[in-house]
Amino acid sequence: MARYFMQLGYRGAPFSGWQVQPGAVTVQSVLEQALTTLLRTPTPVVGAGRTDAGVNASMMVAHFDADRLLEPRAVNSLVGPDIAIYGIRQVHDDAHARFDAIARTYHYRAVERKSPFLYPLTWLTRPLDYELMNRAAALLLETDDFTSFAKLHSDAKTNICKVTRAEWVADPATGGMTFVITANRFLRNMVRAVVGTLVDVGRGKMTVEEFAGVIAARNRCAAGTSMPPQALYLAAVEYPY
Repeated sequence: MARYFMQLGYRGAPFSGWQVQPGAVTVQSVLEQALTTLLRTPTPVVGAGRTDAGVNASMMVAHFDADRLLEPRAVNSLVGPDIAIYGIRQVHDDAHARFDAIARTYHYRAVERKSPFLYPLTWLTRPLDYELMNRAAALLLETDDFTSFAKLHSDAKTNICKVTRAEWVADPATGGMTFVITANRFLRNMVRAVVGTLVDVGRGKMTVEEFAGVIAARNRCAAGTSMPPQALYLAAVEYPY
């Protein structure tokens, strides 16, 4: 048996998140069913993270063990139109898609002009003050405690994260703006809560100084509303090998 890393993308709307759940269709369950069919033996899949229901991935990494290398097209033939396998490669036997990842990047895509082609996968908004939002976002690089942006009653053992990038950038693909955030790890609902609070800054409902106060409060009730999931993407996962 050898260990393989699989690179894939998926549209989150049809799935109840990444993780296997009883009675629900999830990305993990579809992948495991496809691999089990191809390899003719139960084949667990471990992902680099656990995206929530409706959240997309333009680049997810997952590992599985098998007695032979599979071609991406073989897996693609079984997973349906909302999942795409980009590549499969052999890695060392102890490689772990989740625990070995040293950084992950998420994108949140906002647009200001309605489009029938973009609306299912972006968030439509009124004009925002992105300069102010970026001043607030820069404060995320100065903290390591993200309790204010963590989902309440989660199973996380710590709310400590190291953010190395957090900024809104022009997005040629949508004609709008995309929030890009990179960290060594993320908490459940963290990105959507961060974006929701930054949007309050962009709308003039919160100052940059008040945003700093939200971070310092270490209280989820101090932060803004969690944003809709359809505009959020896991965009990259980095490894030291």
